[in-house]
Amino acid sequence: MGDFDFLPGVWDVANRRLLKRHVGSDEWDAFPGLMQAQSFFDGAGSFDETVFPTKGFRGVSLRTYDPVRREWSIYWVNSSNGLLALPPVVGGFTDGVGTFYSDDTDEGRPIRCRYTWSRITPTSCRWDQAFSLDGEQTWETNWIMDLTRRKDG
Repeated sequence: MGDFDFLPGVWDVANRRLLKRHVGSDEWDAFPGLMQAQSFFDGAGSFDETVFPTKGFRGVSLRTYDPVRREWSIYWVNSSNGLLALPPVVGGFTDGVGTFYSDDTDEGRPIRCRYTWSRITPTSCRWDQAFSLDGEQTWETNWIMDLTRRKDG
């Protein structure tokens, strides 16, 4: 509990998203974002909304902590379709790095999905998403968000 206490506030987000997944591409699309985050349930929950002004959509992340299993579940909703993406990624923090996994599909293929929260300081952090097609033998990072806390946020 409290692992996401670093996140509440307003953040500028530098996004890089891989243009084509699963083909060995190294072409990235870079675009801005603005995230506003808050916590609830005394640190056992976290919520954020990110606006991607040049992409025409918003995203919402909802994080809930299970104190019995001692793990977080992270859910995602994209404003493009308004649907809660299932299953959530599930995991926790070790030595200041949060790692969360789920089994999912991408472009009709079964994948293993991983979210990582790292480089956490009072004024910055990084989130990334990676997919594995081969049972976690190899990973392809396909979205990176470098966050910088706004001084007024």
